Amino acid sequence: MKRRDFLRGAAALSPIILGAADKAGTKLPVLGSGDHVYEAQHDWGDLPADIKYGNTHGVVEDSQGRIYVHHTVNAASESSDSMVVFDHKGKFIKSWGKEFKGGAHGLHIRKEGSTEFLYLCDTKRGLIVKATLNGEEVYSIGYPEQSEAYKPGPDGKRQKWSPTNLAIAPNGDLYVGDGYGSSYILVYNNKGEYKTTFGGKGKEAGKLDCPHGLIMDTRGHTPVLTVADRANNRIQRFTLAGEHIDFVSGTNLPCYFHYFKNGDCVVPDLGARVTLLDRENRVIEHLGDDSATNWKQTRTLTRDHFTPGKFVCPHGASFDHQGNIFVVEWVEVGRVTKLRKV
Repeated sequence: MKRRDFLRGAAALSPIILGAADKAGTKLPVLGSGDHVYEAQHDWGDLPADIKYGNTHGVVEDSQGRIYVHHTVNAASESSDSMVVFDHKGKFIKSWGKEFKGGAHGLHIRKEGSTEFLYLCDTKRGLIVKATLNGEEVYSIGYPEQSEAYKPGPDGKRQKWSPTNLAIAPNGDLYVGDGYGSSYILVYNNKGEYKTTFGGKGKEAGKLDCPHGLIMDTRGHTPVLTVADRANNRIQRFTLAGEHIDFVSGTNLPCYFHYFKNGDCVVPDLGARVTLLDRENRVIEHLGDDSATNWKQTRTLTRDHFTPGKFVCPHGASFDHQGNIFVVEWVEVGRVTKLRKV
């Protein structure tokens, strides 16, 4: 039997154990089936002893194959650095970002000309920050006072503002989701200057409830803004002018998105699974599905309570250039998993 045929058959019994082993010498679980088979390497990366993960919220890869993990920092951590950078083999390179401790959330990377920049959302300070790969700030965006939706009410109180993530249009416009605030999407130009607002809390088409993650879908002829409308348990798509297009089914609590070059989309689902969609937004696989368990309790427990080959609370996910998937989870002790493409 050919190795590829064996893997396809074995994956149907997921999670399956193959010959590879983790740091403790135990065999690694394999998830998926067919052309989407992955070996799950939990607790990937050699984290320095003075850094202890808080909630691991965002993960991206740069053009050099380096992996960036953004976390809130554990109370027991000696270092307050919220950004940890590894090489593609998991060797620690550097860390930075003390100012994001407690608020590290959305993470996006974009190449502009010959230079790459990181875009970070801080839910604690209510900031969107554009930074270099070394953490040097280019600009920041704070409370959206220019938006009519955020003008003080008759009682003088301001709308809640806590941006969770963003997407960037081909022309450089930023689309920011106020996921933990008032559920609007705010648009800024590439200098961080305010343009417009749409959305707002509600269940009807065009309204949102916790627009937690966003991505610019450029797989077709016309760019489409895709939003993880998490508290409404759905994915919603918009034109760049903010007009509702449709809904995408197949996820329970979608958090974020990332596309691979073949058009596949990975969606970390907070409810204990990672979903893969094809370029037509049809479900390919639910990886590491543990949604039938009490994952809300498990996320507060120690690492020995996590089941190998199962996810607890996937919050961020990103393909690397080889098609492997990095998944970071909203668990109190942090968790970084590399799904190595088999």
